[in-house]
This record gives sequence, structure tokens and C-alpha cells, in this order.
Amino acid sequence: MKIVVIAGASGFSGVHFRAAFAAEGWQVRTVGRNASSADAVWGDTAAITELLEGADLLINLAGKSVSCRYTPANKAEIVRSRTETTAELGRAIAACAAPPRDWFNASTGTIYRDARDRPQDEDDGELGSGFSVEVARGWEETLAAAEVPATRKIPLRITIVMGSGGGVMRPFNNLARLGLGGRMGDGGQKYSWIHVQDLFRAVLFLHERQEITGPVNIAAPEAVTNAELMASVRRANRAPFGVPTPAWLLKMGAVLIRTETELVLKSRWVRPGKLEDTGFTWQYPKLEGALAHIAGRRGVQKGSVGSL
Repeated sequence: MKIVVIAGASGFSGVHFRAAFAAEGWQVRTVGRNASSADAVWGDTAAITELLEGADLLINLAGKSVSCRYTPANKAEIVRSRTETTAELGRAIAACAAPPRDWFNASTGTIYRDARDRPQDEDDGELGSGFSVEVARGWEETLAAAEVPATRKIPLRITIVMGSGGGVMRPFNNLARLGLGGRMGDGGQKYSWIHVQDLFRAVLFLHERQEITGPVNIAAPEAVTNAELMASVRRANRAPFGVPTPAWLLKMGAVLIRTETELVLKSRWVRPGKLEDTGFTWQYPKLEGALAHIAGRRGVQKGSVGSL
């Protein structure tokens, strides 16, 4: 039985990963904040080391949600919750006698600049500026600094994760059902995304292909504009119309719901170059198919990861 250690397993992607790995016959061990729901807790590096002994794969998804106002306190916690957990995992792996073969650490596709002219891939993508980019850089630099020579380290530059049961789809669906599912801003900003099942399948694919190194973009091959996204969401919800939301109104609304407009106004156009070039196949390469699945299915079933 193969062993996976999932750090940050209580979030949307982490919950899916726990179920999907278990369904595929893996032994799942977890690291989290609470001893009642995790096998080891942050701060107990010895216990984390014990969990990692003999594991095949470590996946770190830990980090405070960025769907909040960027107050000084929240910004500090967003950074701390990513860099400190990554650094602690590095220390725990370094103390292992039989360390994990692979360590996949979450990063973000928003590390690239606001792009409407061309997609950004791992080879010639241009890094951006601003707080979110600084967070991503610090996250990846902390991973790179970990001295774990027997373990392959890959930062996963994950785009917006879509799936049933939560995540980004809940507010999108609610807006559509209320008649507010029109374009946001001018609607031309690009939206790169990944279905949560393809995120899981990409992790298994990378684990089996030891020749892949360095950052990996995790995205579907089809990027859409915000206007196209919202039109697809309306169709999935059978909403006949959606009122557009101009940027100035979004900024006012973001204050009220305590989030940031960057989450919907930045143009994220990410090309999954390494996955495409090494033969990965997507179960949900098109947004329409992903939304149809999200609307029609719940849960994880044995064999749902498809063929690698």
C-alpha cells in the first residue's frame, strides 16, 4: 500500500484528495491544526517526521484562504500560514531516515503577471508584481530553501479549482441564481481553471514521471474570458439572464463581503505547458463539461481518476 501525507487536508481540495487517495487504495496520513482531525499538528515537528517516514508522497495544501480583505493582519497570516508550514515540512523531511520520494507543494498560477496578450507557461511566463505575487514567490522560495536532497520538490502553480461541494462554484452559482451572473468588470480578463478531479489526476501523473522537475502549471488547456465563464455558469444554472457588474460596483461589494476584487478582475491566463508536453490528458479539458459534471454529480467514486 502506497502512503501519502496530506498537509492542509481540511480545505476544499484537501477533502477531495483524502477521499480520492483512499478510494484508490492509498494509506492517507494528515497534518493539520487540530489533533482531533489530523494525525499530526503543526508545531510538533517530531510527530510530522514520524508521519513522513516511509511515505511515498507529501502534498502540502496548507494556507489561509485569500478570499478576505487584505488588512495587515490578514496579509501577515496569509504569508505565515504558507511559508512557516512549508519550512516546517522541510525540517521534518530532513530528519527522516526514509524520506518521501516526492514533495508537491501548493503554489498559485497568480504568480504570473496580469496577461491578456498571451498565455503564461513555465518556460517563458513573466512573473507579476503585487501582494499575491509576493506571497507566491515567498512560498516557492521557502520550498526551494529546504535541504532535502533525496526528495523531489515541485511547486504546483494551481489555478482556480472547480468542483462540486464548495470552492469557487458556490458564489458563482449563487450569483447566477439571483440574476447577477453577468460579466465582471469589462469581462475580457482571462480565467484559467482546473477541475478538482484533474488536479488529483495531475498529482498522480507527476508522481509517476520522475523526469519532470521545477514548477508545474496546473490548469485546464482551455482558458476562457470572464464573460464566457459567467455565460457558462448561467447555462449550467438555467439562468436566462445575468446583470453585469462594473468594476466600481465590484469594489464596493468586495468591501461588504470582505474580499478583494483582484480575485475576479486580474487576468489569469496560464498554460499547462509541462503537462501538455509530457502527455497528460484531462478528464475535463473544457469548461462546459466541467460545469455539467459539477451540476450533476457529488462525491468521489473508485476509479473516478480515469486513465493516466
